[in-house]
Amino acid sequence: MNAQSHDSFRAACDKLSARIDAEQFERFRWTRDEAPRLARLVQLVKDSVADRTDVEINEEGGSQTSKGFIVKVHGKRVAGVMIALEQGLAVMNAQTASRSDYVVREGEDIVRDCDDVDEAWISEALGALFARIRPRRKPGAE
Repeated sequence: MNAQSHDSFRAACDKLSARIDAEQFERFRWTRDEAPRLARLVQLVKDSVADRTDVEINEEGGSQTSKGFIVKVHGKRVAGVMIALEQGLAVMNAQTASRSDYVVREGEDIVRDCDDVDEAWISEALGALFARIRPRRKPGAE
């Protein structure tokens, strides 16, 4: 079977599966097509600080389409970072983490076609998100 006929057969199987049970097919399709892409994004985030002893990025929370991380610097919770897969796009943002002495200034999502994401883009995106982190103002401080 050549590649074109295999692709055609695969598409026919997908249509049949979706026709029989659309919900089950979507779960199957996600597991087959999207889950590996999200896993790759997660690994790129983790790898971005693999050579650092002062910065940790640990998974914390998430859903089927996104993963949350806590960024720790010198063991202190600094911020939360989220990476999601939305319609073929990698989407990253950061937010203030609970129990943190730091706040994250709101900003636009950082977005790129998932197929174009590489180590350089992850580093650039994380760097932009890290730039949004500021110490909380203490009561009475100006």
